[in-house]
Amino acid sequence: MAPWHLYVMAGLYVLAGLMHFVRPKMYQRIIPGYLPYSKFLVYLSGVAEIVLGIALCFDATRRLSSFGILLMLAAFLPVHFYMLSNKKAAMGLPKWVLVLRIPLQFVLMYWAYSYASL
Repeated sequence: MAPWHLYVMAGLYVLAGLMHFVRPKMYQRIIPGYLPYSKFLVYLSGVAEIVLGIALCFDATRRLSSFGILLMLAAFLPVHFYMLSNKKAAMGLPKWVLVLRIPLQFVLMYWAYSYASL
């Protein structure tokens, strides 16, 4: 049986993915302007988070899901830098929170990678 924290991670991704459908405008605001079709990207990333979160729960798909989450988090890195440089995208968050989110992204990547061999 997988460790309990794997299910915590899976639940967090499913919840985060659902929020893309509950609050899509919030997510659209943080997508850099050079990326087209921001609404589509919000929904696509929401679906990806939900699917990858669920897939993390099964032995047969865990490794692929771990790498999918890792790649997804790497793809999301520009969003964090955009939030640092754009006041509207920052959503009123303090600068220290925005800066802290960048190394947190790497912690989340390592966390996902740690399940690739389960």
